[in-house]
Amino acid sequence: MMSRASLAMERKILRLLHGQKTRCNLRQIHAHFIRQCLHQSNQILSHFVSVCGHLNKMDYANFVFLQTHNPNILLFNSMVKGYSLNGPFEEAVTLFSSMKAHGIFPDEYTFSPLLKACSGLCDVRIGQCIHGEVLRSGFELFGSVQVGILELYSSSGRMEEAKKVFDGMSKRDVIIWNLMIRGFCKRGDVDLGLSLFRQMSERSVVSWNSMISYLAQSGRHSEALELFHEMRELGFQPDEATVVIVLPICAHLGDVNIGQWIHSYAESSKLYRNVISVGNALVDFYSKGGNLETALQVFKDMPCKNVVSWNTMISGLAFNGRGKLGVELFEEMINNGERPNDATFIGVLTCCTHAGLLEKAQELFDVMSKNYHIDPKLEHYGCMVDLLSRGGCVRMAYDLIRSMHFQPNATLWGSLLSACRTYGELELAELAVKELINLEPWNSGNYVLLSNIYAEEGRWDEVEKIRVLMREKSVKKAVGQSMTG
Repeated sequence: MMSRASLAMERKILRLLHGQKTRCNLRQIHAHFIRQCLHQSNQILSHFVSVCGHLNKMDYANFVFLQTHNPNILLFNSMVKGYSLNGPFEEAVTLFSSMKAHGIFPDEYTFSPLLKACSGLCDVRIGQCIHGEVLRSGFELFGSVQVGILELYSSSGRMEEAKKVFDGMSKRDVIIWNLMIRGFCKRGDVDLGLSLFRQMSERSVVSWNSMISYLAQSGRHSEALELFHEMRELGFQPDEATVVIVLPICAHLGDVNIGQWIHSYAESSKLYRNVISVGNALVDFYSKGGNLETALQVFKDMPCKNVVSWNTMISGLAFNGRGKLGVELFEEMINNGERPNDATFIGVLTCCTHAGLLEKAQELFDVMSKNYHIDPKLEHYGCMVDLLSRGGCVRMAYDLIRSMHFQPNATLWGSLLSACRTYGELELAELAVKELINLEPWNSGNYVLLSNIYAEEGRWDEVEKIRVLMREKSVKKAVGQSMTG
């Protein structure tokens, strides 16, 4: 039995752990209960580990856990839940095995986070083994456990198993329906997901957001927007996720009126001021609609910006042919202390391409790797090759492609080829077309181009070889293409 003083001290430590201002001071709280000789109290340790999990400090939680002599079910459950929230997910499974080795029987509070951790693993077989443990332990009818089982199968695309669990449920709440809809839609069965959505007797905003998003992702933008209208008519208030999902749909359909209504709603509901992603979505919407003045105003009015905000505005300027202004905005971003990422450089290099700023692009391309340690991707090389090719620096563009540490794609070679023909670089054009033939052996246009290059140089033997090669590879010349001779 704990003394009255120890109980009072335990309560004080629990208050510190769950206080808004004090819970982040984990090391001080840890030191405090060690001094009070409460470092083996499973009650305190389980709460301590739980707070570590919420603060994503599972290394610290594990350090404390390993020093515990007799961990009980509460402490094990807190550890499993922590790993289910933050990963690594396999640690939750390892803990479950350790728990059984200690002779401790799991309960519903073990299985619910454990199943969630299994959903995060790529190997569904482990989850199936845990499902077997649930059945043997008799916890399959507990609501939180059923959610875990359903999430396990639906997240891994095993919808037949998910459907069996779903059909066997006596009570199906909104979360259960949402999981089933998500599972079918992610697998590509959007119509089946929509059918389930229509069967729901109760929906949440998450239900509406998910279904609108899945319709948009499958290219059914008009249906997605109709569902948004239905959502509003039924009295559901859009949240920040709704705004972020629906604005790109409006941009795609060119529906300026709905986009502007969402803008007004976001301002009146303070979403615009409080949620960065809403401001970013508005900037993107106006940029894609060509309304740069409003996009820039929204961007300037945003009280808080992140790297995505800057990227969206810079890309919007590039998209609308305002390259110089995009480069100026990039420089303002750097001066404001915001660190660019690879997407930032794609945007600003695209700005340079549209504005013909070759020297600035070369400077930025070098700065990207030297100052920010960002390895150039295909898109960065694409911008540079396009810019060099347009500027007549064909040999430099070719050398840049050859310097790449990964396979160039057909777009890069195509861009170089176009410039080679414009500037009469037939030798490089020949090399580019040969690369295109290797990448796209089925594309008759590449063979025709090479044949025409040889014909322009009077190399008729090579023209005949191309024709033979096309016959050998069973490549047929497309209608409308010319092949000299």
